[in-house]
This record gives sequence, C-alpha cells and structure tokens, in this order.
Amino acid sequence: MKIRTLTLTAAVLMAGTAHAVEFNQVDAAKSSLAFSSKQMGVPVPGSFKRFTSHIAFDPAKPTAASTTLEIDLASIDAGSKDANDEVVGKQWFNVKAFPTAKFVSTGVKALGGNRYEALGKMTIKGQTRDVVAPFTFKQEGASGVFDGAFVLKRMDYNIGEGPWADVSAVANEIEIKFHVVANAATKK
Repeated sequence: MKIRTLTLTAAVLMAGTAHAVEFNQVDAAKSSLAFSSKQMGVPVPGSFKRFTSHIAFDPAKPTAASTTLEIDLASIDAGSKDANDEVVGKQWFNVKAFPTAKFVSTGVKALGGNRYEALGKMTIKGQTRDVVAPFTFKQEGASGVFDGAFVLKRMDYNIGEGPWADVSAVANEIEIKFHVVANAATKK
C-alpha cells in the first residue's frame, strides 16, 4: 500500500513539472511560401523569397496557437524578370504604397489526427479578408513542420486592376502553399 501511494505521489509530482513543447522559432532557411495561378488556363507557379513568420504552436494545446506572417511583396518570383516587374506595379501589388501582405491568426481549430485549420485575417493592398488555411503538423525531432494550402481570390484584394481585372485572362483564384519549419522551445 505504501509503495503504491509513493508511486502515485511521484507520478503526480512529475506530471506537475512536465514540460510542454511549443514550436515557436521559425527556420526561414527551411521554410517556403509559394503560389500558383492560371493565365489563359495555364498554371503559373511562383514564390516569395522573403517573409517573416512568428508561430506559437503547442500540439497539446492547438486552440491556444497563434501565428503572424508578413510577406515582402517585392520579393516575388513570378517566373521571369518581366513578370516580376509587372506584378510589383500599381495595377497588381502596388508595392510602393503596400510593400507587405500580412496574415494574423484569430484561432486554430483541430480537425483530428495531424490536421488543423488556421483562421485569420489576410491584408493585401489595404484590403482585409477572412481566411481559413488548412494545414498539417508533423513533429520531426525538435522541429515542427507545418504544410498547408488555401485559395484566395485576387479580386477581393484588387490584385490585377484595369485590363488585368479580366479573370478570363488571369484566373481569380490563386492557390497559396506554405511550408514552415519551426524549432521547439521547452516551456514550463
């Protein structure tokens, strides 16, 4: 009886001092942000080379997670110098007036297994819209890998004004894909 009581007491004390793991140190060199659009029905891939991300994700408490993503829109790689020069201009991203795009989470919903949804606000060109970004999480040692994709409608953000507003030439739907690697910090 005494041994059982001591064992139970030790287990309770150890549980009280257990450390949770929060993934919050983004490894920019291992992370990527890509997109795919369609021009005249042909897929056109691209990416952003510079972005910052702040994550706080504890897989044991996913609903307490938060993230902020800020994208340097001038770092776009749309496949060619001409395309890059065009999309940073006034009719597309207008980077002189709006140099960054920003996503701020308002919540995370666990879907079961390693699947989640980040709910939040995306701001591009001064336009803010609600976004739901499904993602998966996988722990690899001391790192967490977040992979996800969602579709945004470029016209909701006035991306492609004037002659570029014709969605039969450049599709309205843009698929955004993200791969974020974050290292763990132990917390009490």
